[in-house]
Amino acid sequence: MDSESNESGVCGCCGPLRPRYKRLVDNIFPEDPKDGLSKSDMEKLTFYAVSAPEKLDRIGAYLAERLSRDVVRHRYGNVVIAMEALDQLLMACHSQSIKPFVESFLHMVAKLLESREPDLQVLGTNSFVKFANIEEDTPSYHRRYDFFVSQFSAMCHSTHEDLDTRTRIRVAGIKGLQGVVRKTVNDELQAIIWEPQHMDKLIPSMLFNMQDGDDMDRAGVGHPSTPCVSGQDCDENPSTLAESCFRELLGRAAYGNMNNAVKPVLVHLDNHNLWEPNEFAVSCFRIIMYSIQAQHSHHVIQQVLGHLDTHSKNTPRVRAGIVQVLLETVAIAAKGSVGPTVLEVFNTLLKHLRMSVDLELGESSRRNSACSASSAGRAKESDERIVQNAIIQTIGFFGGNLPDYQRAEVMMFIMGKVPVYGTPCHTLDTVKIGHQGTKRIQTMLLSSLIMVTSGFKSKSMSAALPSPFLDPLFSISLMEDSELRQLVLEILHNIIDRHDNRAKLRGIRIIPNVAALKIKREKISKQDVAFMKKHGQQLYRHIYLGCKEDDNVHKNFELLFTTLAVLTIELANEDVVVELVRLAVALQDMALSTEENLSMWLRCGLLALVAAYLNFLSQMIANTTFCQHVSKVIELRNMDAPYLLPEHVFRDKCSLPDSLDKDDAALFFQSADMADSLAGPGYNADRLNVPYVPQVTDEERLTRRKSFVDTISLQVDILANSLPDKSLLAEEITFETLKKAIDTSVLEDQERERRRQVMEKFQKAPFEEIAAHCESKANMLHERLAHIFELTIRPPPSPSGVVSVSSGHAQHQSVPIYEMKFPDLCVY
Repeated sequence: MDSESNESGVCGCCGPLRPRYKRLVDNIFPEDPKDGLSKSDMEKLTFYAVSAPEKLDRIGAYLAERLSRDVVRHRYGNVVIAMEALDQLLMACHSQSIKPFVESFLHMVAKLLESREPDLQVLGTNSFVKFANIEEDTPSYHRRYDFFVSQFSAMCHSTHEDLDTRTRIRVAGIKGLQGVVRKTVNDELQAIIWEPQHMDKLIPSMLFNMQDGDDMDRAGVGHPSTPCVSGQDCDENPSTLAESCFRELLGRAAYGNMNNAVKPVLVHLDNHNLWEPNEFAVSCFRIIMYSIQAQHSHHVIQQVLGHLDTHSKNTPRVRAGIVQVLLETVAIAAKGSVGPTVLEVFNTLLKHLRMSVDLELGESSRRNSACSASSAGRAKESDERIVQNAIIQTIGFFGGNLPDYQRAEVMMFIMGKVPVYGTPCHTLDTVKIGHQGTKRIQTMLLSSLIMVTSGFKSKSMSAALPSPFLDPLFSISLMEDSELRQLVLEILHNIIDRHDNRAKLRGIRIIPNVAALKIKREKISKQDVAFMKKHGQQLYRHIYLGCKEDDNVHKNFELLFTTLAVLTIELANEDVVVELVRLAVALQDMALSTEENLSMWLRCGLLALVAAYLNFLSQMIANTTFCQHVSKVIELRNMDAPYLLPEHVFRDKCSLPDSLDKDDAALFFQSADMADSLAGPGYNADRLNVPYVPQVTDEERLTRRKSFVDTISLQVDILANSLPDKSLLAEEITFETLKKAIDTSVLEDQERERRRQVMEKFQKAPFEEIAAHCESKANMLHERLAHIFELTIRPPPSPSGVVSVSSGHAQHQSVPIYEMKFPDLCVY
């Protein structure tokens, strides 16, 4: 009996001896869960936790125990009360003792997330988000969020049957990922979140919801409102929330984490075939480029370039989609910092341009060799054109948005890649792609140069058009292809026209009042004057040769007129004006020459070009006499020969004459009249009396000519002039002749005058005339030397005999070897 009473007494004492924290925790749970959390009892528990923080971990463990039991027993009302109590304790306690409590809290959140009940998953997510917004005083060394990244990512991909429930779960998953990001990215000890195994879950989860939202928008399906559970915002959209989280994540990415953040985006686009169409891909990379720090842009560009290399053998539309994404990327990055990737971008794009041309030409040749052309082959060829156009747009847009100092380097870089006949091409093997492929690459690269040079303004023309850039450009301008010549002229317009006057000069026409155009111009600098002295003749020559090409069309003449006008505005001083007038007269003479094999339309087009330009030039220099002469010729043409004016000859139906009467001087511009009008100060009008002669058209021979040839030519000229005339040698010797020979003063005067004439000739004569004169002398010297060598050098005798011709019959005469005479160097 005593033992039983003792046991009952001990058992009766256990109830009152329960720890206080357990009693306080039990008191917050009402008998009916619908009544909710008891506020007064919760205040007691909070006060106890704050007063005795060492008990906080035990409070958390006990709450976790009760929550686990309630989850198993499906007492969801008590589960909500427990999570609300945990949230309040977290917000109230900020001591170091909260660390063990957090572990219990995260364990309870994990229990809720593992549940299959959507309400519990949403409840656990909301508690985790509240926890993520708490700033802890000290970092956590051992806490990991791997489970939460995986669970929240799975919730983002929810496929629940009910649309409302699915939306709630996805929103909760995105919020949870956003909480993980906020809790970890600012903690240096949690850098593990940027590792690929976590980014491969975070990024695709956000992109999946962003993509799903775009699909619904295109399909016209809205996001219905969802019922509020545990304080959830009723109007949240998974797509919008995912985009916000995506931006926040990228904005927090450091320098070393960019690659891990961008690669999952590319993989997601591959897995879901989002490069074709690529609207979503473009949208994603716009978000990326505007969210990251500007100095990290080149990381993104490098990733896209590498991805393009990976897909080099994919379909054309996929490659075109990647290139268009790259275009959007570089368009944003070009205005910021692109780092060392400028030339890498162009190298990669040029490589893929070449590959696309190879594929297109290969498909075309296979299709031509087949008996019947298939629609699939033609479609693939057109798809390759889409790739090429996308590449060209990317090159041009990227280069066009660079600073001027970088743009000049890019211009040189692209020009160095253009295949030019007769010059080495370091990157593009033109032998394999043939003439058609070479022309395609030339056209596309020149088109990209037009985009790069658009808006380019250089203070010095010598810096904008250096010889390594100008020489290959002019070489292309001599090709027998009107399209390539048009592209070259447009590039020159972009570079030379620094005051944007081209729009006012568009279209070849007789401008009645040039002053009304309000053309902008500045005084020509000394650097530009030196540039024209060095390269002026080269410019005139290529304009002259470009005018006489048989395949010129209306657009060619329009661009040639604009070229002459822009040269006049930007680079013409008094000397250049005279040279341009000489060039115009030479074009007129070429159109009237019977030696040139030109069509009648081309002749009339040349004369119309000269009329339009001289009308513009005369008004630009404001020379009244010059303007009167030009106006008079134009008026006569209007009455008697309208086909010599641009408004008539370039119309579709214009009657042309059978021949041009060059004797009708009133219809043509006269050098003498223009020389008289320019006889005033500043202009060297005497040069107009010297016909314009273009330089030698052979580019290779011109560039390889050695200076010693000119030296020999000058020496021959001086020696020839110093020799006495043959008539003087044959003159009869008389007393007067002997008297003149004794009088040396006359000879000295004659010698002095001859030297002055030679010096004046080489100082004032145009370069073309001197070059032509020296070349003729050099040719004469070479002919004389060749004749002398032919007479003196004979072939050695042969044992087989020599051929002698007598009375019309060839006879062979044998020579014995012992009678042959060998040179000393051949005997040993």
